[in-house]
Amino acid sequence: MGRTARQDCDQSIGGATVRRRQVFYIPGYDPIHPRRYRELYRSESAAQAAISGYQISQRPKQSNGPYGWHVEAEVDGGEVTADVEVLVWSDIVRGSMAASIPATYLQLARTAWIYISTGALFRLMRLRKGPVIAALYPVGMLLMQLLLALVLGAIAGGAIDRLAQWALNSVAGPQTAAVIGAVAFIAALILTAIALLRWFKARDGKLFAYYLMHDYAYSAASRGANPPELEARMAEFRQLIRRAIEENTVDEVLVVGHSSGAHVGVSVLADLLREGLPAARPALGFLSLGQVVPMVSFLPKADRLRGDLRYLSVSPELSWVDVSAPGDGCAFALCDPVCVSGVAPDEKRWPLVVSAAFTQTLSPERWKELRWRFFRLHFQYLCAFDRPGDYDYFQITAGPISLAERYEGRPASKSRIEAPTSGYTSVTAP
Repeated sequence: MGRTARQDCDQSIGGATVRRRQVFYIPGYDPIHPRRYRELYRSESAAQAAISGYQISQRPKQSNGPYGWHVEAEVDGGEVTADVEVLVWSDIVRGSMAASIPATYLQLARTAWIYISTGALFRLMRLRKGPVIAALYPVGMLLMQLLLALVLGAIAGGAIDRLAQWALNSVAGPQTAAVIGAVAFIAALILTAIALLRWFKARDGKLFAYYLMHDYAYSAASRGANPPELEARMAEFRQLIRRAIEENTVDEVLVVGHSSGAHVGVSVLADLLREGLPAARPALGFLSLGQVVPMVSFLPKADRLRGDLRYLSVSPELSWVDVSAPGDGCAFALCDPVCVSGVAPDEKRWPLVVSAAFTQTLSPERWKELRWRFFRLHFQYLCAFDRPGDYDYFQITAGPISLAERYEGRPASKSRIEAPTSGYTSVTAP
């Protein structure tokens, strides 16, 4: 069941036949402008080309449409052009992150309750502890910040209280001084706590507590159902991909979903395939990287996502390769998202689950440098490897071989996790 790349994919093309490729990149829950991905691709592709011995260059996109860039590469004698477009939903992310400090703590309580009361948290821990620890990190960090703010506020309030009573005791009398001191204590506690909480939030670019809390709260708020604004944006994504397929001017249309973008990509492609594809069309590939699908699919109202996972897993109209690595503590590494969600049919063929094997594809020196930089490692799939294996992001997106051909006959990782683990397996009928 999904143990090798399917050789009967009806649009699989032969080796070294891709000359033009259209890439659609779906980011995860990221509020940053997509130019960061352009610059990351520029710098890391140059580094990988120098290591692996091929040529690659990048220039600004000339056509209208989503933000993107144009790539030209020469790999193993094959010359390829690729247009990379970012399917942006960062504005939706920014809108969901606009909550005040009190609202964020309310999100914390609500999100924790949803994952605990539904049993999803405990089932997720049976898969991989890394991403669950990452999910618990913002809860612990925000609670610690609140506790520290209250403790320091109490210390400041106590000092103000004692000072007020000492200054007013002989003038206004002990009773009045005590009342004034108590009021001063409460005021100092509140003002100090607010100032400290604001100080912590202003430095969240290094702590990531608010960012991650908003991330997990976004899907949990609707218990796994897609918010309306995301559904509307996904419909736009689907139309952009359909247009590229129907124009049939490239050899491959490749959709890349990273992190939360992976489950967005699953639903976009499932809807696309349900609508039907033209007979004459380019190869269609789906590359999911560092996926966190179970964080959503394990929730009770994720019927839509679970149905899309089930539908996509049997489709002969695309190739789906899922790449992750145990060294990525933010992803559900090597967890087959269809199987662990409990919706794998008998005829399942996708995804092919393979490991980027950071400890093997990065030199000991590079691994030592990155090992404890958890968020950086979560983006390693988009970066250069100094000891590359069969996973090379830049050859996949700009090389002369399609995703289907590259992984044809490649066995799935022996360490993959396929045991059905979700407590909720209901699906929305296609």
